Amino acid sequence: MPLRTACPIAPSAAERARLKAMAYGHKTEHRLRVRAQVVLHAARGRSNVRIAQETGLHLDTVRRWRGWFAEQGLPGLKDRQRCGRPPVFTSLQVAEAKALACWLPAESGVPLSRWSCPELAYEAIQRGIAAFVSASTVRRWLAEDALKPWQHRSWIFITDPDFRAKAQRVLDLYARTWQGTPPDADEYVISADEKTSIQSRCRCHPTLAPGQARAMRVNHTYGRGGALAYLAAYDVHQSKVSGRTEPRTGIDPFMNLVTQVMSQEPYKSAKRVFWIVDNGSSHRGQKAADRLTAAFPNAVMIHTPVHASWLNQVEIYFSVVQRKVVTPNDFTDLAQVEDRLRAFEDRYNATAQPFQWKFTTSDLDDLLARLDRHTADHREESSVSLAA
Repeated sequence: MPLRTACPIAPSAAERARLKAMAYGHKTEHRLRVRAQVVLHAARGRSNVRIAQETGLHLDTVRRWRGWFAEQGLPGLKDRQRCGRPPVFTSLQVAEAKALACWLPAESGVPLSRWSCPELAYEAIQRGIAAFVSASTVRRWLAEDALKPWQHRSWIFITDPDFRAKAQRVLDLYARTWQGTPPDADEYVISADEKTSIQSRCRCHPTLAPGQARAMRVNHTYGRGGALAYLAAYDVHQSKVSGRTEPRTGIDPFMNLVTQVMSQEPYKSAKRVFWIVDNGSSHRGQKAADRLTAAFPNAVMIHTPVHASWLNQVEIYFSVVQRKVVTPNDFTDLAQVEDRLRAFEDRYNATAQPFQWKFTTSDLDDLLARLDRHTADHREESSVSLAA
């Protein structure tokens, strides 16, 4: 039986350069690198048997890639389109599983708070959508439409009838505007609030410092050493924090913070100091504003809207304290907590820069417009369901 003659390979200069880049490139996929090496060996006049021995490939594999390059050039080294296994599930079954994921489990009669892929797979089998389906298959279906029924986000509707007016006053002060005009140089904006219940948890075993390939280790069990409240006043434009600790929150502790700040310069002799606060019990309503003005005539209390503490910039500072000072909580007693908080204030004030507050009145209008559209749409849906 006569032997088959190997296809002659004579790549052009450009093809040869491309083949070398594929054969020896660090980022080339392995299968393309091997195919390029086969063609380069063939271009040197080597036989298919020798190429198979040097590359470790089967003789038929070498013959196939050599022949396809001879016929098509570089495009012949690409993978062919394969028909693949026929689909096991129909498009209707996939759509029904996705539709099930878009219903709340309670609405489907399932005693769950939210779906997971194993639970969806089990429910799809129970409902006869498919005879059998795995959780990984359901996960792949949901990923096609970015469906994640195991996640949830909470929201709260606006209940303050003066939400826009109150929010605009706060945002204008952040933008150095008050009633349409810029404030004077001796007018200041302070954001104040309380961080409640900072506990002193003394770990039963010492915390281990991090090491090579080892995270810091904190013992789970601890002894309680009490709790305290941390009150802070943050100068929005000067990025300066004044804080104090109290056994608990209330009117008197808050006024102690106000006295601590207002008795110091530049606030003591300032023309006006705006105090932005939320609607907590220690500084709620007009009585709190009158109490502040009676104690310090140059102080003006500005309340954020109800359920809008996120407009208070001191909350950002409290998040920094939580991440950098409190967590993980490992203090021998409350005195150590107080010392750590005071030391952190000094460290923070030494290098702090004003927060890059980007939420403006235009963003506020866009937010309220979206909420109005959302409310109107749901009102129409409710009317249709009632009529039905």
